Amino acid sequence: QVQLVESGGGLVQAGGSLNLSCAASGRTFSMYAMGWFRQAPGKEREFVAAISRSGGNTYDPDSVKGRFTISRDNAKNTVYLQMNSLKTEDTAVYYCAGRLSDDAYFYTHPKNYEYWGQGTQVTVSS
Repeated sequence: QVQLVESGGGLVQAGGSLNLSCAASGRTFSMYAMGWFRQAPGKEREFVAAISRSGGNTYDPDSVKGRFTISRDNAKNTVYLQMNSLKTEDTAVYYCAGRLSDDAYFYTHPKNYEYWGQGTQVTVSS
């Protein structure tokens, strides 16, 4: 079992940047594929980025492609989401998620994940 704690959210102007972190407890973090999702008020949870357990494979949707980058440091039990060129429509609560996985795999649907953090608010002002 793993516990996830996000940090790094806040208020930023459009065009700005934020770097979210998700710290995981336990000694088996390197066995978990990780993902980032977001949820705005009144909307469904949306996939933002995913990374395989070794970090060798990543994927992000067109809505954030070229602006967001997911990465991980298994030695620090942490996954990151670097967000650049932020837009007002990026405003949401951002969640990290994890699941045990074979290497090379990443997952894009919330139902594929077992563990979730409590979320961190990102607000982008115009």
